[in-house]
Amino acid sequence: MSEVHWYESLPSTMTEAARLAQLGAPSGTVVAAREQVAGQGRQGRDWVSEKGVGLYATFILRVSVQAADLPCLTLALGLAVVETLTNLSGLSLDIRWPNDVLWQSKKLCGILARLEHGAVLAGIGVNLNQTEFPEGLRTPATSLRMATGRSFVAAEVLEGLRGPVQSFVALRRDEILRLFTQASSYVSGRRVSVDSDGHMIYGVTDGLDEFGFLRIRKENGMRETVLAGSVRPVD
Repeated sequence: MSEVHWYESLPSTMTEAARLAQLGAPSGTVVAAREQVAGQGRQGRDWVSEKGVGLYATFILRVSVQAADLPCLTLALGLAVVETLTNLSGLSLDIRWPNDVLWQSKKLCGILARLEHGAVLAGIGVNLNQTEFPEGLRTPATSLRMATGRSFVAAEVLEGLRGPVQSFVALRRDEILRLFTQASSYVSGRRVSVDSDGHMIYGVTDGLDEFGFLRIRKENGMRETVLAGSVRPVD
């Protein structure tokens, strides 16, 4: 496999991976840090990346994809994380569209994918050994330690991720959509609210379209496709 670049601290593994991708780093190269001081989440949000308690990594993937393929590829990354963390922890995990990995409705992992310099940059942040989280998070968070009572080593979790990431992103789009639909309780029949850049959508999830976007059947019977947004359950 390609090289893993470990750092004690970085502003963001995504930024360093972009630099290496521009220099021609091969597919499978990983940038990982024990701390990020400017971690990046989806939709411009910060990702809390305290030293020594999480896995913060970005994979450089040179796969043949267009911009239209990126949504489905992010679903594949979520599947890779779920397989890896399930094997390591024995937990039963869920995925909230598009790629928030959850345990008992609490966020365990976040994923961010971008196309830059001819490569997919796949950022993965896993909560490993935290015992508490800041107040006011948009989604209640948890860690593998809080869920299992055991500590986890970031380097070992990363090593477990490398094979599944490569395998899942290589799947055909229809296979990724099928597997994600099976793995996520949010794809069909879930009553949700969606904040799509300030535009609120309420309804019941109604499957994925051919590109991996989420379809919502609204209360008036009309169906709307969500291209991006924060999905939350409505109980």
